[in-house]
Amino acid sequence: MLLRNRDELLTVLTEISTAQAAGDELLRSVRALAGAPWELLRNSPRRLARLATFLPSNNLLYSYVLFGVVPSLYTDEVRLRPSARVARAALAVHEILGPRLRRLGAGRIVMTPCTQREFLADCARSDAVVFTGRPENGAAVAARLPAGTLLLSFGSGPNPVVVGPEADPDVVCRAVLDARLYNSGQDCLCTDLVLVHRSQVRALLPRLADALAGIRVGDRRDPATRVAPLVYPDAVEEAAAFLATHREFTVRGGRTDLARHTVEPTLLHLPWQEEFHPPEFFSPVVLTMAYDTPGQVARWLRSAEETARGMYVSVFGEPLLTGRSRIATSVVCEERVTFDVEDGNRPFGGYGPLAGNVRRHGTVSGRPLLLSAEAGAPAAGPVTGPRSRSRTGP
Repeated sequence: MLLRNRDELLTVLTEISTAQAAGDELLRSVRALAGAPWELLRNSPRRLARLATFLPSNNLLYSYVLFGVVPSLYTDEVRLRPSARVARAALAVHEILGPRLRRLGAGRIVMTPCTQREFLADCARSDAVVFTGRPENGAAVAARLPAGTLLLSFGSGPNPVVVGPEADPDVVCRAVLDARLYNSGQDCLCTDLVLVHRSQVRALLPRLADALAGIRVGDRRDPATRVAPLVYPDAVEEAAAFLATHREFTVRGGRTDLARHTVEPTLLHLPWQEEFHPPEFFSPVVLTMAYDTPGQVARWLRSAEETARGMYVSVFGEPLLTGRSRIATSVVCEERVTFDVEDGNRPFGGYGPLAGNVRRHGTVSGRPLLLSAEAGAPAAGPVTGPRSRSRTGP
């Protein structure tokens, strides 16, 4: 069904995503559906009467599949609230797929644009709620729900890449750009900081600068475009403010245009600052910072700030940081970036409570999240490991 309606879906998706990202989103959606029987057999979720989901403002099709179509296999009714920023496009996806799903006998999926206050009334009558967005907003939602409601809150994290002394700079350059420039950088799995061993700085930075200079910038519907105008004006404003404050560290690029919603592919390089914690850029900004020892990186990951928002950490060529499943609350991806390890049928994220958490009867736990695992028998714990993402807006 997805493949038969490919052109119509891609037309809708490229309203907010580059053609490259939209094509990838379509294929990841197909893979998640193909893996759904395995996922449900493995997790044995209990039957839910109602699920209410706050959809994110990007990855419209993928989110529709992960939080609508797959849960409809074990839920009587799924109610979806699209983000106000992209409600028209989200409704278009539902209009393409909803009638066909009903003909296939899938569970009832309802998408209704409404205010958060109105949707909270639906949430209060639901067995489970999925929230995607800022942690403070997730906490406000939690405060309005009955104690027995299962609440999964998906946030975001910096997802740093570590470039150790044994890393291949050409391989790392490609990996960093893949991790940073997905959909022009508008994804919660994009890397917000690259920690580079001092011995690699001279090799890696020129490669990154040259690669960024050759990035195709243009219309998001053009398959050759890698960076397009950003969907959210506030993402441009936040990038412009950060770049202005850190102008002295600019290696390449740095220009922004608020009227055109554009951020030039940019490279900045900072000296080691253990107290520095990057923002979520949601734009094509590559930020590197030099380190001298792996102990510095480990201490940074164990800081209070990063422990709270620990999601993933990608490690290239740094043996002293590999061979473990996680560092503090960040799940370790060895020689891979976040987009390499995501899987729509496995839990998503790390153990930082701001990156993602589940609430049961007043108890909140930060851990990788998968709805079918959390909706299993109460005695059964979630299946851990990297899973597909739910992206959040800035």
